[in-house]
Amino acid sequence: MKKIEIYTTATCPYCIRAKALLSKKGVKFDEIRVDIDPSRRPEMIARANGRTTVPQIFIDERHVGGCDDLYELDFDGQLDPLLAV
Repeated sequence: MKKIEIYTTATCPYCIRAKALLSKKGVKFDEIRVDIDPSRRPEMIARANGRTTVPQIFIDERHVGGCDDLYELDFDGQLDPLLAV
């Protein structure tokens, strides 16, 4: 099973959309709430090559980007292969 991590905040509409797409795909993911645990934000920024916005999404340690990047992968037919076991 792929390890999927998503850094989020509670009120971010892009986070909500990204989680909805992952849920629609039927995959489990670990949500890291940087609004609840701000000490995780520097970790997110380092892993995301300096990107500071949420969400930041990782599939098996591969940084796929934010919500728009995730939806673009899906539109291009590249998301399902990334999520496949």
